[in-house]
Amino acid sequence: MATTRTKQAAYTEAMAEIERILDRFRREEMTVDELTREVKRATELIARCKERLRKTEEELQKIVG
Repeated sequence: MATTRTKQAAYTEAMAEIERILDRFRREEMTVDELTREVKRATELIARCKERLRKTEEELQKIVG
């Protein structure tokens, strides 16, 4: 089981990768093939981040009751 610090790092790294993808997109630095691949990757990362946030919310609800 990953520690909270490891989970936070994974979330932070995923968000940083999403930001890099968005930055390249905004600067129009992607070919059509890259765009397809990067949108798929960003979608996966967003889903991972949403799941992490959902789990964090559940953990907080258990703590505060």
